[in-house]
Amino acid sequence: MSFQADLEKLFGLKDVSYKYELSKDALFNEAIAHDRGRVRRDGPSDEQKAFPTQLGVNGPLVYYTDPDCTGRRTKDTYAVKWPEVADEIWFKADLNAYDPEKYEGLLKRVIAHLNDKKATLYVKDVFMGSDPDFAVPYRFVGEYATHAMFVHNMFPKNLPGVKDVDARRWTMLNVPSFICEPERDGSRSEAAVIIDTRNKICLVAGRADYCGVNKKTIFTVGNYLMPKQGRLSMHCSANVGKDNDAAILFGLSGTGKTTLSADAARRLIGDDETIWSDNGLCNLEDGCYAKLIDLDKDAEPVIAQALSKPGTIIENVPPLPGKKMEECHPDELDLTDGSIAENTRFSYPLDANPNVMPNGQGPHPKTIVLLTADAFGVLPPISILEPKDVMYHFVSGFTARVAGTEVGVSEPQPTFSACFGGPFMAQKPNVYAKLLAEKMEKHHARCILLNTGWSGGPYGTGKRMKLSVTRALLNAALNGELDNVETETQDILKLKMPKSCPGVDSAILDPRNTWADKAAYDATATKLRDMFRENFKKKGFAEFGIEERI
Repeated sequence: MSFQADLEKLFGLKDVSYKYELSKDALFNEAIAHDRGRVRRDGPSDEQKAFPTQLGVNGPLVYYTDPDCTGRRTKDTYAVKWPEVADEIWFKADLNAYDPEKYEGLLKRVIAHLNDKKATLYVKDVFMGSDPDFAVPYRFVGEYATHAMFVHNMFPKNLPGVKDVDARRWTMLNVPSFICEPERDGSRSEAAVIIDTRNKICLVAGRADYCGVNKKTIFTVGNYLMPKQGRLSMHCSANVGKDNDAAILFGLSGTGKTTLSADAARRLIGDDETIWSDNGLCNLEDGCYAKLIDLDKDAEPVIAQALSKPGTIIENVPPLPGKKMEECHPDELDLTDGSIAENTRFSYPLDANPNVMPNGQGPHPKTIVLLTADAFGVLPPISILEPKDVMYHFVSGFTARVAGTEVGVSEPQPTFSACFGGPFMAQKPNVYAKLLAEKMEKHHARCILLNTGWSGGPYGTGKRMKLSVTRALLNAALNGELDNVETETQDILKLKMPKSCPGVDSAILDPRNTWADKAAYDATATKLRDMFRENFKKKGFAEFGIEERI
């Protein structure tokens, strides 16, 4: 059956035209000529959204999202609450339940809208994952050539050996020109991102045109599908050392996940989405989607070099003052300019990295790293976790951000995101935690909690852990040098700390020693312990069979 017949059968699309599997150069030109929508909050809905730089097709495409969608619309992300998945999917604030009847009505209206306007749709066939044993066929169908080009960048293509492609395919229908009406459609706002597990559909209706929606939505699908097959889907980076020793690094934004996984002595598997299967580790992507705001080009040379390469996409970076984007060289753009969005982004192929594993695959990991940046300054720089500790800290997903700029906010703010990627976890957290514990036991993997945050006091008093110290601690763990070291347990937070580590001053390994005011340390550690306990109770983790460890 042709792809047109597939789409007519699946959706009822009859009066549309398609541009199927265009090259990246063709999509570049199509985006500039045809991608239209809102780019200013008070502007019209038909402004140009994609632009060339001075390099033309030999450089990046620069794309501007709707001003209400400069990141994922988490409150507008849903899964259809079909009866067969009502008790299986982990419905929560960033994956809401959508009424099946309302969804069916909305989908019909979106299709009618496309048929009535005789829409032109761009189609890309790719895969989520490069291991043919489980790769998920993913068909993108959407109004924007930029989105098709993004999908081409970010996912494996032309993967041989995948069975039952048509039967297993998921299809995303991305329609920014349709405006949802909450009272009629059952949405919260004028936009909705909806996962339909029964029909293998991802529907993006309305102004949700941030490129990352096309990646994170299908990864949420993967996080639903893979655990059902006994495969652990993870929001993490992964790399491999010279002795074929793999490691995975979990961590929320700002904890050092990308920085620490980019190691000249280790080959990269991936920096964001990874599967741990019976075959080992596998990147689900074929590209990188990096933050650009305040990028240090000396510290991140791979991204800096890729900025001017053809076929890449720069998102929400403004042109230089007084110039049109087509007059700007991409290397001259001001990456500190957050006037359009703080979440400026850059999409580029994985092979732009000079040191990657073939097909984004690697062996079973020897080391699991849970990263946190504790701005309270009370967690040890490194802790050695037992299996039950791993499950507890994995579902907690803790980091602490520095104090905000609001009046009266003067102390660090805790963040808890289950499995270090809560919004994308479609199954309940114990599903992932149990799989992690089982795979760690089976493959004899060690686990550490690595604190890249503050020492000697909280933010404002103490100092951020030096990257060189964090690297030394991480390398010691990766090399097995902490496996049999003498330890002691921190009384309040119940964390097992090594008493020595090669290349690191042992005085800093117990964080209490670094505080001048020991009573203040105890009080702050007790406060953080209580935050952990409150989160554990609030999320109902005990009901999922997770043991409280603090």
